[in-house]
Order: sequence, then structure tokens, then C-alpha cells
Amino acid sequence: MKRGEVAELAGSCGLGAWTAFGVLTMVVVGHDGTPLFADADLLSWSVGHRPDVAVALARGLTDTGTGVIPYALAVLAALIAGRTPRQRGLAVALCLGCLGAGQALRYAVMALVTRPRPPLTDWATHASGWAFPSGHTTTAALTAGLLIIAIRIRGPRGRTVLTLVIGGWGALVGLTRVYLGVHWFTDVVGGWLFALGWLGLYLSAVARWLPGRWALGTTDTDTDTEADSARGTAEPTAGTAGGRTHATPEHMDVPREQREDHAPDDPGRRGRSRPA
Repeated sequence: MKRGEVAELAGSCGLGAWTAFGVLTMVVVGHDGTPLFADADLLSWSVGHRPDVAVALARGLTDTGTGVIPYALAVLAALIAGRTPRQRGLAVALCLGCLGAGQALRYAVMALVTRPRPPLTDWATHASGWAFPSGHTTTAALTAGLLIIAIRIRGPRGRTVLTLVIGGWGALVGLTRVYLGVHWFTDVVGGWLFALGWLGLYLSAVARWLPGRWALGTTDTDTDTEADSARGTAEPTAGTAGGRTHATPEHMDVPREQREDHAPDDPGRRGRSRPA
């Protein structure tokens, strides 16, 4: 896809996701943070189905959605997307900026909504802060999105399988928050929508305003070749300068013997060879 098409598609997805997030936020605020839809039923099911092995796995998986791991994975995504040292340095800055700014915006929304978490007696792990939107869910979804974008840029073999694995990891981190009892399910949905909206708008801005020579997924040689091709198309050749066609030296240097073997440009003798 062209950069303009990428910017338009990503921007549309981002606006759509944030519109849905805004509607969900208004519903949460309108109900004073009380459970919505299937929140209470899913929490009750989670509390009733907690074998020790499942709880240990859920805790280990949920820990990958916070701390240094998401930032390390964001740097990995940048290294995958860039091909030259200059591109990789820019990609690292862009990925870390996307993740850091997304977390800052999520904190601001969380402080404005101030939704309480589920009852403390249902918790199976440690948690802090307000509930909506889920921080682990948002961070994991943003990180998974960055990795998926990097893989799609480079296009390695097995990218479909990698996309499904990474996307599944981002989704499972959010579901573990409900299973461990520290978030309502709508908190997790809010984190997914927030992450998708922010990632779409960020990608749209980068694709629209990033200079072509810094475009990820290309090399400096590719850029120089494209520029040379553009210049070659724009500049007229010596044979067509000024809109007129001129004979090249190769056409002018006809051997004298070849010219003498043909009749002169006489209309009366055209088409007949000179006698030996």
C-alpha cells in the first residue's frame, strides 16, 4: 500500500476505535463505575475457576504487560522495521514515543474517570490505581501493535503466524486481568479500544508526515534509485531536446561505401541500383 493509503486507513481505524472508546467511557461514567453488562458474571466465573497452575500462568503472563518488557519489545519492533542505522534510530524514537505517550494519555483518562476496581477479596494478584481503562491491557495492546506493524513492513516468511501469536499475546494479557480479579471486563475492552485508537492515529501521522528518505522498510540504495529514475524521466534526452528529434552520431556515420552502392536521391532513378 502507498503511504497515503496507509495514513488514511490507519486514521480511519483510529478515529473509529476512539469513538467507540468515548461511548464506552460515557456509559461507565454514567453508571458511576458500577459493573456493566457481563462484568459481574465474568468475575464470578473467574473466582470459581482458579486452580493453582492456572493462577501461576496468569500471573506470569500478566507481568509481561508492564515494566521494562513492553519497552524492550518496542525497541525490538523498531530494529525489525528499520534496515539502515539511521532508520533504526528513528524507529526506536518513534516506537518509544508511541508507547510512552500512550501510557501518559491513559493515565490522564484513568484519573478523570476514577472507576473503582472489583472487590479486594476477589483479587489474585497485586494492583494499584483506578480501573478504567486497564493499564496492562493498553500497554500490551500497544506493544503488540508495534510488533505487528514492524513485521508487516519487513514481510518475513511466516508473518501471518507471527501476527496471530503476537496478537494473541496482547489479548491474553488483558484477559488475565479479569481472571485475576483486578479489572472488570469493560476495563479491558476500554484498554483495547484506547490502544487501537492511539496506535491508528499515531501511525497515520507518521505515514503522512515522515519524509520519504526516512521511510521504514527501504534502504538508502532504494531511495537513490528511485530519485535517479525520477530525474531520468523528467530530463529530456539529447535526441529530443526542444521537442525536436535530432539524428544521433551513430545514424550520421554511415560508411561511404554503403552510400555509394545506392542511387542518388533522383526521383527518376529511385528504386534502381547503379550499374557496376
